[in-house]
Amino acid sequence: MPPGQTQSGEEGGRTHARVGYLGPEGTFSEEALLASADPDVVEPIPLGTIYDTVMALRQEEVDWAIVPIENSLDGSVSVTLDLLAGEASDVEIVGEALLRVRHSLIAAEPVGLGEIDTVISHPQVPGQCERFLRGELAHARILPAGSTAEAVRMVASGGQRGQAALGTLLAAKIYGGTVIREGVEDGDDNETRFVWLARAQEDSGAPRAQQPPPLREAATGEWKTSLVFWGPGAERPGWLVRCLDEFARRDINLTKIESRPRRARLGSYMFFVDLTGRVSEAPVADAIAGVRALCEEVRVLGSYRAGLSAGVRSRPPTG
Repeated sequence: MPPGQTQSGEEGGRTHARVGYLGPEGTFSEEALLASADPDVVEPIPLGTIYDTVMALRQEEVDWAIVPIENSLDGSVSVTLDLLAGEASDVEIVGEALLRVRHSLIAAEPVGLGEIDTVISHPQVPGQCERFLRGELAHARILPAGSTAEAVRMVASGGQRGQAALGTLLAAKIYGGTVIREGVEDGDDNETRFVWLARAQEDSGAPRAQQPPPLREAATGEWKTSLVFWGPGAERPGWLVRCLDEFARRDINLTKIESRPRRARLGSYMFFVDLTGRVSEAPVADAIAGVRALCEEVRVLGSYRAGLSAGVRSRPPTG
């Protein structure tokens, strides 16, 4: 277990690492946790929001956290990026999990699509189901919930015939909902990328050896590094090109780049980059040093093994 681990649950003399995730039970975050973690050594801890999940890690209420960061159809999860770049700068990415995502339309009882006037789900989900919503539920209003599982729980317990939720089959099973339609996402290749988070190790000037997360199988994918940077040079022509050239001339592949508002004045942006390689490799370290010379701030969000697509696994028995 990582240094400074919180007091965790025990069973049969074994200590279980507490892993925070966006709850309640039945969310895609729980599915990603169950699919990627070693069930013999973890204790899943559901939390109310992504923010709550990251803060619980910072405050040592959990040992690890797993949060969504990007969806193949709807793009990045902005709250996760903003936390890693700002308030949660003392947290780092230490692992990755990819989850195939299938959304289902779930109601309290069997109901026709024409009778549904309200669809409830997490704000990230409607964008992944646009064709279905526009084509068959254009008359329904869309309302947000804290998570897909919370939406299913609300609909199943509310008993209102005109309400339905977009959520998981697992949530329908847990909360007693009726599945009206499976597979309502826009594409069969809908996938969400989750990241495992840990509290950053103290930097004593020596290379840091972060304990790997408690994965079901040892990660074997290629190394990746995630960064965020910004600076006043962004107002000058060619500044971003010069930053990116630090990687290009060292033959470092960038697998992702995107900008986000810095929540300062209008037109002030930060840039998120994923690249192939790890910080301990000389070309990557030199490139980051070169970017630092051009920027006000450069933060390494983590170096970690790329994740592989994981299948959904059943929840462990609780009785």
